[in-house]
Amino acid sequence: MERVRIGCSGWSYDEWRGGLYPEGLPARRWLERYAETFDTVEVNATFYRLPKESTVRGWTEQVPGDFRFAVKASRYLTHMKRLHDIVDGVARFWEPLEPLRRSRRLGPVLWQLPENFERDDDLLAAALDRLPRAEHCFEFRHPSWFVAAVRELLEERGASLAIGDDKRRPLPEASPVGPLAYLRLHYGHRGRDGNYSAAELDAWRRRIAGWRARRPVFVYLNNDWQGFAPANAEYLREGLSR
Repeated sequence: MERVRIGCSGWSYDEWRGGLYPEGLPARRWLERYAETFDTVEVNATFYRLPKESTVRGWTEQVPGDFRFAVKASRYLTHMKRLHDIVDGVARFWEPLEPLRRSRRLGPVLWQLPENFERDDDLLAAALDRLPRAEHCFEFRHPSWFVAAVRELLEERGASLAIGDDKRRPLPEASPVGPLAYLRLHYGHRGRDGNYSAAELDAWRRRIAGWRARRPVFVYLNNDWQGFAPANAEYLREGLSR
């Protein structure tokens, strides 16, 4: 039975005041408080801009040793370069993350590809061969990627498939591939601003329980804007002992 880590996509949300974060708690202590409840977080800010190494080092100092940061790869690599000629860009992306690696708090690295990025096996293979050693997970958003050959390619290179629940983009794939399972819960039946129902979360919990028989599982909720994510994450975690 592998470990299941469940958390949220980010921790810096004003909507969490009075809930996860007590009123009056300064923002500089939010991550510390978050890590008292959850053992992982997905960092989306790295998709938009590279953090300073000192900032990342500060993150590591606010969480326990067994906490894991999943990091979203830079959009420069996924949306601008579109996985072409990424060696220098990957090096720049990786450099400020060094404190996470040194402290063993680096979790999966999420590579979210654009919706109009169609399948290209040779390009994916070349990119995988150029990535540093880590737990790389790919979130494909064009239906052409969801074929057996791509699953096999990820498996061969030791990479994983990120699964999402975006109802605007129904895709024919919802089972893990690779060394770990990576699930992103963003929408549900009520949309991104909505609260997941108990029935929805119970259904996902049953699937996660099956996945963990073969691989560790990382789950992130991103219905953050109205403050539902922390409560949904805690509910989902019930019954999934570590």
